[in-house]
Amino acid sequence: MAEDSDDYVYDETTGEWRPAAEVAAAAAEAGKRVVRDSAGNELADGDSVTVIKDLKVKGAGQTLKQGTVIRSIRLTDSDEEIDCRYEAIKGLVLRTEFVRKR
Repeated sequence: MAEDSDDYVYDETTGEWRPAAEVAAAAAEAGKRVVRDSAGNELADGDSVTVIKDLKVKGAGQTLKQGTVIRSIRLTDSDEEIDCRYEAIKGLVLRTEFVRKR
């Protein structure tokens, strides 16, 4: 009867009622996602990266040259994109396949 006393949570992904402990464990596992650069190095918030090829920036009319250093990146919800700050471009988002960790 101990199982009946557990709290249950509706999981919208599966459409089922699951034990709260199981859902919490799944959420903790999802929080451990790993974002990797073009060379396979793990990226984290605050890292510096280098652009590995010339990239035309849509809407800015500029090109980021190969070797440009981007400091203090932030990870996004997507494993394939990072949020960057660059002096002349606001709201810059780069794909991880075009950067390498410094």
